[in-house]
Amino acid sequence: MATEIISTGCAARVQPAAEGAWEAEFGDDGLAQAQQRRFAVPLEMHGWRMDRALAQLVPEFSRAYLQQLVAEGEVLLREVVWRKPAARVAVGDCLQVTLRPTLQAQAFVPQAMALDVVYEDADLLVINKPAGLVVHPAPGNWSGTLLNGLLAHHAGAAGLPRAGIVHRLDKETSGLMLVGKSQVAVQALVRAIAARTVKRQYLALAHGRWLGAPLQQVDQAIGRDSRNRLRMAVHGPDSSSGKTAQTTLQVLDSTEQACLLACQLHTGRTHQIRVHCAWLGHALVGDVLYGGRPLWGLNRQALHAARLRLQHPTGGQPLDFKAQAPADFLAALAQSGLRYNGAQWD
Repeated sequence: MATEIISTGCAARVQPAAEGAWEAEFGDDGLAQAQQRRFAVPLEMHGWRMDRALAQLVPEFSRAYLQQLVAEGEVLLREVVWRKPAARVAVGDCLQVTLRPTLQAQAFVPQAMALDVVYEDADLLVINKPAGLVVHPAPGNWSGTLLNGLLAHHAGAAGLPRAGIVHRLDKETSGLMLVGKSQVAVQALVRAIAARTVKRQYLALAHGRWLGAPLQQVDQAIGRDSRNRLRMAVHGPDSSSGKTAQTTLQVLDSTEQACLLACQLHTGRTHQIRVHCAWLGHALVGDVLYGGRPLWGLNRQALHAARLRLQHPTGGQPLDFKAQAPADFLAALAQSGLRYNGAQWD
């Protein structure tokens, strides 16, 4: 899988091991036992909600589960049981939580895997994710995920929220992903993505001849599909459940059967490109969830995260990464008759 790296400029350094990683203790019955953890609230969390602080301090448990522990009286704030997740914490406050391992928490174990590393230094990791790799443990995929691989890749991942993962790709979407390797970098990347200063560009192979303008801005809110909870859908202006979603689509080539699109995300809603393309009448090849169908040997959604542009989260220098589409995508593209030259984006 060929990968091009442009304008990097950071030397790799070794990241020291972080403290506070989950290490389950097992009893005679072989089951993981509850444990207690105590924290002094750091300066950067002064004034935060208690559940938000806990979610950062105990990243292997979901915020919802930690809120449940608060309600059950399993959290002490300043040595007093506190049952309100919205309580504000102050720097130096003592937080104590009794943790009972969940399937999700026990899934946070290192598993060595071959990662296609595009770039790495002490604060930033850029990987080229293959199609078929799940990013984060979830029901049905409690192991073998990218998160498990990151925990094995460097010791500091265990002390970071979601092992440093700051954005996700769907299981069957391939391409570039950003991962923070330090707390400072994770926070900076999250802020940059929210401020839309991280430019994320995708290649998409979609059904049907493109009949619209060559460059089109799609500004349509997205929310859960009320008829199928596995899907997302475009929500009208009167809907209260949709969230702002903006995508720029540029047609690179088109035939009677299909079109090749360059897509730039301005927001990061679940399935955003897939939903916006389907709404335009151009479901992605292989994307059966949104009306696409397998074609030219491609049995997954034809979507590849091809380019990332950003400023380094700690150094500030401009970074520009490109990743060539995987073999199945390129083979389908060749059979489709569509023409593609990576220079078209530049």
